Amino acid sequence: MKGTAVTLDISKIRKFLQQVGVLSQTFAMLVTCTMLFFIILNLATYAHAKMNHSPTSSIRGLAASVSNSFFQDMIAFEIPHFTREAETSIFSQQNMVGFLFRIMTDINPLDPKTLLASEIPGLDNDNAVLLHKGKTTSLANTPEDYMPAKSTNTPKNSTSQTILITPAPAPAITSSPKPAAETTLAKPSTNGKKVVLIYHSHNRESWIPELGIKDPDKAYDDKTNITLVGKKLAKDLNDLGVGAVDYSPDYTSTEKGFKFIYSYKYSAKTVKEAFAANPDLQFEFDIHRDSQARAKTTTTINGKDYAQLLFIIGQKNPNWEVNEQFATQIHERMEAKMSGISRGIWGKSAHDGNAEYNQSLSPHSILIEVGGPYNTIEECNRTIDLLAGIIADLYWDAEKVNAPGTTVAKK
Repeated sequence: MKGTAVTLDISKIRKFLQQVGVLSQTFAMLVTCTMLFFIILNLATYAHAKMNHSPTSSIRGLAASVSNSFFQDMIAFEIPHFTREAETSIFSQQNMVGFLFRIMTDINPLDPKTLLASEIPGLDNDNAVLLHKGKTTSLANTPEDYMPAKSTNTPKNSTSQTILITPAPAPAITSSPKPAAETTLAKPSTNGKKVVLIYHSHNRESWIPELGIKDPDKAYDDKTNITLVGKKLAKDLNDLGVGAVDYSPDYTSTEKGFKFIYSYKYSAKTVKEAFAANPDLQFEFDIHRDSQARAKTTTTINGKDYAQLLFIIGQKNPNWEVNEQFATQIHERMEAKMSGISRGIWGKSAHDGNAEYNQSLSPHSILIEVGGPYNTIEECNRTIDLLAGIIADLYWDAEKVNAPGTTVAKK
C-alpha cells in the first residue's frame, strides 16, 4: 500500500510571513505616528491655553467662523439624507489632504503664490485673529488689506509734495491771575506739549463716494484721502486740550522708487522723526481705512451713519500684549459710549513684512481702521469726534495715575 506524500513549499510560506511582517510593521508605525500626532497636538493645545493670556480662544474662534456648507457636511456624517448633491464635500479626500498639507507647511497646493510668500515681503497675507469682539463683529468680517491699483500710485495731475504737517501751537498760557470763579470752568491742557502722534502709513487711502468712482481698488487719491480724517482727530484733540501733532507725508511722491509693500518701512522713519521732534509723545495712532464692503464698515445709531472703528495689533511685536491692553481700553470705552461703533480688536501675524506696524516703538501705539472705501468723510468724522473724546479721557486718567499729587495746568 502506497502512502501519500505531503510536500511543503517552505519558500512560499517564508515569503508570506515576510509580507505579513512588513504589513504589521507598517500598521504599527501608522498607529504609533497617529498616537504621537494627537499627543503632541493635545500638549500644544494645553500649553497654548496655559501660556496665552490673550482673550483669544485656543481654537481662535473656529466654531464661530466656519461656513454654512461646512456645518452641512459635518451634519451629513450623522444624517445621510442631509448630504448635499452636485457639490464636492468639504470633507472630500482632495480637500482634506490639501487642508492637512496647508496646516503643516502653510502652503496652499492650489495657490502657487504661497510657495513664494514666505520669501517675498508683502506677498504673504496677514493672518487676522479676533482678540476682542464688538457688538456687530463676526469672524467673517476680517479686515481686508489691498494694494492700490497701479494707476492710483502716481496720479497724472498730481502736484502734491511731501509735507510735514504740524498743527499751530496752542495759545500761550498767561501767567496773570484770574478770579477763582473763572478758573472753575477751565479745561485741562497739556500746556503746549504734543502728547499724541497721528500719522498714516497708507496716506492715499480714500473713499468711492468722495472720488465719484465705482472701483474700490482705485479709491486712492493724493489729496482727498485718509489724512483728512487724521487732521480732524488732531484738531479735536487740540480743542480738548490734549496736544496732538499730525504727520502726513505723501510717501508716493517723496520716497525714491516707492513701493507700496514698504509703506511701514517709510512710516517708521516718520514715527522716529516725530519722537525726536516731540519728546513728550505718549500715544501714537496710525490711521487707515479698511477695504471691506459698506455693510461691514458702517453702523447706524440714532438715525445717523457712523464709520466703524477696527483696531489692529501687530503680533510680530514681541510686546504686543501691552499694545493690546491699550487698544482694549479704547475699544471698551467706545462700545460703552455707543454700542456697535467698534468692530473689535484684531491681532495680525505674518511670516514677513507687516504684522508689526511700528508698534514695537511704543506700548501705546495702535493701528486704527476708520470705515472703508464706501464710507464718506462725514461718516468718518462723526466717529472721530467720539474717538477724540475717548482718547482725551484716557490721557487725563493716565496723568492722574502717573502723577498723583500734581495739578493739571489750566488755560
